[in-house]
Amino acid sequence: MKTRRTIFAIALLCLPVSLTLAATPEAYTKLWRDPALNEHIERNIEQYRKGDAAITVVDAAGNPVNGAKISVQQTGHEFLFGCNAFVLGQLTPAESEQRYEAAFAKLFNFATVPLYWEGTEPERGELRYAEPARDIWRRPPGDRFLPWAAKNHITLKGHPLLWHAYNPKWLPKDADELRALYQKRFKEISTHFGGKLAIFDVVNESQVCPKTYPLFTPDHDYVRWAFKEAAPLFPAQTTLMINEITEYNFKSYATNSYVAQIRKLIEQGAAVRGIGLQYHFFRRKALDGYMASAKADPNKLLDLYEKFSEFNLPLYITEITIASAGEGGEALQAEVVRDHYRLWFAAPNMAGITWWNLGDGTAVKGENEAMGGLLDADFKPKPAFTALDQLINHDWKTQATLTTDAQGRAKLRGFHGTYRVTVEQGGKTRQQTLPLKKSAANTWTITL
Repeated sequence: MKTRRTIFAIALLCLPVSLTLAATPEAYTKLWRDPALNEHIERNIEQYRKGDAAITVVDAAGNPVNGAKISVQQTGHEFLFGCNAFVLGQLTPAESEQRYEAAFAKLFNFATVPLYWEGTEPERGELRYAEPARDIWRRPPGDRFLPWAAKNHITLKGHPLLWHAYNPKWLPKDADELRALYQKRFKEISTHFGGKLAIFDVVNESQVCPKTYPLFTPDHDYVRWAFKEAAPLFPAQTTLMINEITEYNFKSYATNSYVAQIRKLIEQGAAVRGIGLQYHFFRRKALDGYMASAKADPNKLLDLYEKFSEFNLPLYITEITIASAGEGGEALQAEVVRDHYRLWFAAPNMAGITWWNLGDGTAVKGENEAMGGLLDADFKPKPAFTALDQLINHDWKTQATLTTDAQGRAKLRGFHGTYRVTVEQGGKTRQQTLPLKKSAANTWTITL
């Protein structure tokens, strides 16, 4: 019987040649290929990303059916694999849009919707929540995403309600006047999208808020205020998040000011229902520097994410850019993507991972030189896309064939998500779609 260590080594050897040629720093390779680390990752994935289902097959009279064949095929993930969808409906020619949307739906069940104030109200009173609206690059009106998401079974997240950046020029500098406008904005967004978007970033990047921002105070109390104002406006099941920049992945948990901020907010009664961390490397030089530094220690990263379990809140990697520019860049990108997604997927309270710009050329101005897409400029897959496809759609999806015992029972262990379950016996067939949930008994009874 193969050990997890052996299986992982075989997986590395079986990667396409194009994924094994990157000039990877020796220190990075030593840390990320450590068998003990990878056994830890696989053990966590088994523990936190999978669950058990008890299946009972009965006949019309409720009697157990012995020897029924059960075919189980996972059709979707409970875990949220995402990307921003900021250019939806904006690509030309039509073939590019088709490739973009097809690639998105192939990998992702989660999309970030742009609600930057500069896009939702570029001129005072010009609200751009609904279609039709004047076109602004990377800022489609929010309504555009609703039918697309419903068609492709995609969960939507609004980003952000409040941020000190990407605001319209007409906003006032007076703090009291600005608060009143935020209250208006929160109410508009909750009225228009509450219950339609499941998740919202309430406050973005408060740890690096400049002193010039009208709501700034040294204690960042505007964050507490924003949650207090926003929470009553949204359905109770809405995940209201705080989100922070990449650097806070690399600070000690004990001295991490972001951790301290979240702890204080919760003590103050703020309705923080999700925690976000970004992961951007907007230049190849930055990526190379990271990989050669102590920051790229996977043991420290996993330890940090595991300690976030203190809050018993869902944790998200909310924005990811891994550059592919430069010599061997696409292979290097694929290697880093595969490594980090495995580690993030293994973190106990991790609930979602969001890539930032799916295609090269779709980033904000100044960041496109990174070539940080999973698709190239023609919206065709890069090796990193292929690596994620293997993880999300193959390695982390369950399929099995089971047979019921004399009590009509069978047991399944699989990744959390939706399943197509087909039961056959004696010429009869029954098919059902059933959920295997993280926090549920997962007791399935199927009548044949």
